Amino acid sequence: MQHQPPSRDLRLPALRRFAVAITALNLLGHTFFGFEQSWAQVAVALAAAYTTELGLEFVSARAAGRRARFAGGPRACLDFLLSAHITGLAVAMLLYSSDQLGPIAFAAVAATGSKVLLRVPVGSASRHLFNPSNFGISVTLLLFPWVGIAPPYHFSENLPAAGQWILPALIVLSGSALNIRLTHRFPLIVGWLDGFIAQALVRSIVFGTPLVGALLPMTGVAFILFTFYMVTDPATTPTRTRDQVAFGFLVAATYGALVTLHVVFGLFFALTIVCGAWGVNLYTQALVARIRAGRLAVPFITRRPARVGVPQL
Repeated sequence: MQHQPPSRDLRLPALRRFAVAITALNLLGHTFFGFEQSWAQVAVALAAAYTTELGLEFVSARAAGRRARFAGGPRACLDFLLSAHITGLAVAMLLYSSDQLGPIAFAAVAATGSKVLLRVPVGSASRHLFNPSNFGISVTLLLFPWVGIAPPYHFSENLPAAGQWILPALIVLSGSALNIRLTHRFPLIVGWLDGFIAQALVRSIVFGTPLVGALLPMTGVAFILFTFYMVTDPATTPTRTRDQVAFGFLVAATYGALVTLHVVFGLFFALTIVCGAWGVNLYTQALVARIRAGRLAVPFITRRPARVGVPQL
């Protein structure tokens, strides 16, 4: 399977739209919907993500002898921080650490840092290996066992009955528009949803799991956000249609296996595992290509970033 990155022209408008959407969701969530985290956790996550993004770019620019990407004025700095902004808000929105701020800061730093430190070669450039927010959340859940995921009901806890239908519908519509027009990842969504239904059927037939219970996560706002804004990250997923479908199906199959093994937080761990496998595939392709070209060494991190899509949740 070969990776062909999409046009860079779509990256910035998609980032801007996503940043506006997740900002609005967090503001409404903390004021009306019923988000249970504190505003302090939002502030800490954003501060950690911004600081990490700016610090790593400063070091990278100095090492490469180039101008930092945030140094072109206020607009350039704002555009540069869009990815960190999305990551910080996603971490603050999805993790629940009671009144503790340390794990939230750690997750934001791990998520943002993974984009620079964990990369695979793609052609003459490189790309980050894991979906940043998902990676930060997964590592935090592993290292801090008492930290959990925000309860699914808090996305619409304070909404009236009609609002609990309207909010998911709006997320589906906006997410569909984003993935059809800008990220071109709708086949991946189809593969993910088909795979999720398939794993539920297999668990029901083989292990006797009630089918309704196995499909129940699909009714939650958290699942919808994961489907349209996290699993579809174009920077860490394939481009070709058949590869996208296979990627989405593999995430669902991995989730089913983890649930069968009684592993909690299976959505996040499944995506991390499959992103890692896809990264190994890309690394192997680069290694084979360099060996065929007579080059023995393959650096794991290259300096010039690949021109790929939009970092998601």
